[in-house]
Amino acid sequence: MEQHLTVLLDEAVSALVTDTSGRYVDGTFGRGGHSRLILSRLAADGSLLGVDKDAQAVAEGEQLALSDERFRIARGSFAELSTLAAQSGFAVPFSGVLLDLGVSSPQLDQAERGFSFLRDGDLDMRMDTDSGMSAAEWIATAEEAEMIQVLRDYGEERFAKRIVRAIIAARAEAPITRTLQLAKIVAEANPAWEKHKHPATRSFQAIRIFINDELADLERLLSKIVDQLDVGGRLVVISFHSLEDRMVKRFMRRQSEGDEVPAYIPVTESQRNRRLKIIGKAVKASELEVEANPRSRSAVMRVAEKLAFDVCA
Repeated sequence: MEQHLTVLLDEAVSALVTDTSGRYVDGTFGRGGHSRLILSRLAADGSLLGVDKDAQAVAEGEQLALSDERFRIARGSFAELSTLAAQSGFAVPFSGVLLDLGVSSPQLDQAERGFSFLRDGDLDMRMDTDSGMSAAEWIATAEEAEMIQVLRDYGEERFAKRIVRAIIAARAEAPITRTLQLAKIVAEANPAWEKHKHPATRSFQAIRIFINDELADLERLLSKIVDQLDVGGRLVVISFHSLEDRMVKRFMRRQSEGDEVPAYIPVTESQRNRRLKIIGKAVKASELEVEANPRSRSAVMRVAEKLAFDVCA
């Protein structure tokens, strides 16, 4: 098995942990790279909740919980963070929440999970393999219009119509059940391959995001997260493509600017309802990290801290 390299490991944990006795959440536990470093920074009375949809990730988390009583693991989506925390006996508000979005390296490296267009495996793509529809099931039944919209909205694929029509023609001949089978169909339908990018990259990304409801989960989390953070608590988000990053950037900016008020209306600072403060600029992986782990090339980390103004009368 290939070594799993956690992206922006030290940068993310250093930005997150401001109180060594605090209560933190790793909303995308994966294989626990961030969680282990967080625990190393916490005092004996600090605590950490790991969350993940993936059964393999949760199994890894359960092993960590056996060796460190400060850690707990919950299976589910970070969109349901407050519910999962309550079920785990983990108190709200949190001192900080970390999200490392997208698919993890172990998921990509296991061909049978169906995430990779470079390895042949069942066309699954589900992060939670115990629920929901697989990519193969969706491709077999989806209407043309829906498939085009998914590829355009979630993959920003400008040749979505051509690719979808090729998929529909191919599925009429035989079921599309393997990753390399789909990758070949998409590649042959794509008339303009991008330099240094596999022609199936955007389509696989789009289908994966749709199957796992990734952007909707992120939107649900963002809509509630400020209320779940303690004053001074940090939200740290690592994104890997522009759709996620734009959503996070706009959310943080909106919460940091506060309510829109006409220029002619005098208001106090507390009346602006600024709920977050943006901490620093967006952080990207260093040249050394990208050289060691090419998957970190597209990573963007944003950090915001909860302000006290929203609790003022």
